Amino acid sequence: MIEVSRLTKAYGAFYAVNDVSFQVGKGEVVGFLGPNGAGKSTTLRILAGFLGMTSGQVRIGGHDIVEASFEARQQLGYMPEAAPLYTEMRVREYLQFRAELKGVAGRDRRARVEQAMAEARVDDVAETLILNLSKGYRQRVGLADALVARPPILILDEPTAGLDPNQIREVRDLIKGLGERHTILLSTHILPEVEATCGRAVVIARGRIAGEGTLEELRSKRRSSRARLALRPARGEHEAVEALLRGVDGVKSCKGEAHEGLWRGEITWDKKVDDPELALEELVRRLVEQGHGVREATPSKASLDEVFAQLTTEPQREGEPAEGGAP
Repeated sequence: MIEVSRLTKAYGAFYAVNDVSFQVGKGEVVGFLGPNGAGKSTTLRILAGFLGMTSGQVRIGGHDIVEASFEARQQLGYMPEAAPLYTEMRVREYLQFRAELKGVAGRDRRARVEQAMAEARVDDVAETLILNLSKGYRQRVGLADALVARPPILILDEPTAGLDPNQIREVRDLIKGLGERHTILLSTHILPEVEATCGRAVVIARGRIAGEGTLEELRSKRRSSRARLALRPARGEHEAVEALLRGVDGVKSCKGEAHEGLWRGEITWDKKVDDPELALEELVRRLVEQGHGVREATPSKASLDEVFAQLTTEPQREGEPAEGGAP
């Protein structure tokens, strides 16, 4: 449904988006994840037809956004980070106006507006001036705007920005429900939002794709800074075990507890440890040499926070242009 190939956007010598390629298939809810300034919003504005590209190709619902711009834009609903609403209009009035602009036939307009308000859960404020709505309701009006023409594809840019925890939870629930009927590309830098709503993620950093895949695939490809341990201490000396672990070079911290003769806990490696799995093997060897009976030594799965940090802060690879530089 969304095909992006070698997309580049340059402002003089600065490359906001640099040779980006990814796809979003029908029925997918994909998180477009990256730190502030990574190129997320620039990419989405190009996909939505609001911004031209320097080079590359984008197809929306099978239509090229340059050669068939109108047809491509008919396929999607776009919700920008700060939805530009006409605050002097009432919610229903505004959505009727937007439906007309989007070419919704007059005979269908009322039903489309009612459905969009129901899906975005703003039907209870249909006759309220947008000026008098809370931030959370305004975000939902922006979502209703994206839905009013019943597009098969939704592009949502930071849909929970500036909301309080309760409003965030409500918008996430809305997105999960919409994912059953739409293909969705969701831009965010909030990791729990991706975990709560998306089946797959594309990570962008410094204008380039840093990684993509299901959340489980992303976790499995990155090393974790933690490991689980279970052992029977020699002579029952549980305190000696913790002292040994804390004294190992590369161990940043350890915490655990003894129960029925076993010590179970977790260690965290320092950033200077290049290969946590090799370091864990060496740690097990030392424990065994000192008479401790190791029952478990398992690297923990990387959290999404760790994956995000590693992907977006890794040093520039050899041959890769500097941030903002030309390819």
